[in-house]
Amino acid sequence: MTMRIPARQVPPRLHTPPTIAAPLTRAQRKSARKATRAAARVERANRPGARGWRRPGGGSVAWVEAPPEFRGTTVQVCGLWPFTAGSGTPTDGVPLGRHLLSGATVCGDPLFWFLAGRISNPSGFILGRPGLGKSSLARRIVNVSTGFGIIPLILADLKPDYPPLVRALGGQVIVVGRGRGYVNPLDPGPLAGDLHLLPVVARERVAAEQLARALNVLTGLLELVRGGRLTDREQTMLAAALRVLYADPDGRVPVMGDVLDLVASRHPRVRAVSLDRGDDDRYDDVTENLQTALMALCEDGQFGDTFARPTSVPMLLDRAVVFDVSAIDDAEIMLQAAVQLVCWSYGQSAVSAAKELAEAGLRPQQYYLMVMDELWRTLRASTEMVDRVDAITRLNRQKMLGQLLITHTMNDLKLSDATATAKAWGFVERSEMVFIGGLAPAEMGNLTQVFAMSTAETQMIAEWSTEGGFSSETGTQAVPPGRGKFLLKIGKNPGTPFEVELTATERDVNNTNRGWEQLRERHRTSLVALDKS
Repeated sequence: MTMRIPARQVPPRLHTPPTIAAPLTRAQRKSARKATRAAARVERANRPGARGWRRPGGGSVAWVEAPPEFRGTTVQVCGLWPFTAGSGTPTDGVPLGRHLLSGATVCGDPLFWFLAGRISNPSGFILGRPGLGKSSLARRIVNVSTGFGIIPLILADLKPDYPPLVRALGGQVIVVGRGRGYVNPLDPGPLAGDLHLLPVVARERVAAEQLARALNVLTGLLELVRGGRLTDREQTMLAAALRVLYADPDGRVPVMGDVLDLVASRHPRVRAVSLDRGDDDRYDDVTENLQTALMALCEDGQFGDTFARPTSVPMLLDRAVVFDVSAIDDAEIMLQAAVQLVCWSYGQSAVSAAKELAEAGLRPQQYYLMVMDELWRTLRASTEMVDRVDAITRLNRQKMLGQLLITHTMNDLKLSDATATAKAWGFVERSEMVFIGGLAPAEMGNLTQVFAMSTAETQMIAEWSTEGGFSSETGTQAVPPGRGKFLLKIGKNPGTPFEVELTATERDVNNTNRGWEQLRERHRTSLVALDKS
């Protein structure tokens, strides 16, 4: 029997159409926006923003200063890792100031960068317009180098800029000038009495170096007096005269009058190289101009007794030394240049003797930094002086002697002769470290080509050269924008811009306007008294 099961009764599915919200009115939309903004304000009030609480008294600031950064070794700051920031500037040498872009401390000086292998010769050059801090940078290097065991030698300070610093360092200040102090161009240095202790080979080498150095400085002085070069015969006669004088068995240091006497008395060794052919009249004719130039270096000559007497104060070689030649008036350009040349040569001679004695184990090894400031004065006095300065500044690396040359602009090194200009510009090109301060585009010479300076670097240096405006609040000239700012260039590598930061003690020692400040203070006192009356 078949049973039919009825199909399940499924109720039909009802179709519900979607609900469509009614469009908001304009008033409703405005009210919704107000509610959203109010909720955001409430949220911000309960949560600080990136710059602090944005409410009255909440401490919100518009500018967040960068936190102070410190640098140290991995031993000193190992506990702070990894909350440190890396930096690409080296930490070898004297701390110079802050990097203008990164804020890192910029360190460097010719001696310690040479020891670190960053440069191949311990030499530096500082360029910049007057008043922008060239001497302050040099004094910072001198000051810190002393703490590192380096002995600075400022061998001709014309302003003077360095005596207060050298006195503060416990150094020696030697005054040179008419009637104040004397320096003998033929003086081999304060250690000449100890050179007999050297082995024979070393003693002969030192004697040859001293003779060459004395001949170079004597030739330079005579060319300065004459305004032209000596002849080959005259230089040969001078060399013969110096050999006779330095062979004195008593070891007496010769002076300029001794050279004149040898030439005038027709000494046989001098006469032998004069080519007078045994004729007294011919000899007198040959040596007349030479004797006239030598007279200028004696007591009755145009330089007075400055070079005619024995050196008044021997230089010490175990401390900082400065030759203060500021007593020489700026109108005596020839005498200033002559004193610079003689003092530079005297200091280098002393350092060379100290090195030889140290290598022989007769005195401790010491390292020196020679600062040659106001280089332009020497070069401008006579075109021939460029060769004398070139002879002094070469081969200092072998003498454990670093050097720092300073002048204003490349135009200072542009001399009347193209060949001489090329030699003078070579001083900058051969310097491994060049510190460039504010310079106008016309004052840069060949810097852009030699150091491959970029457009940004050139513009930055030009901006530093502008003068500061007048401050109506203080009634004085505002600080120039480029004061203390320098670009450190090493070859064709990108430069490192930095700003020298002086401590309070350094600012006091470096103050070269004390006399003017006394006048300013006196003026202010007078104005106050007038106001009260």
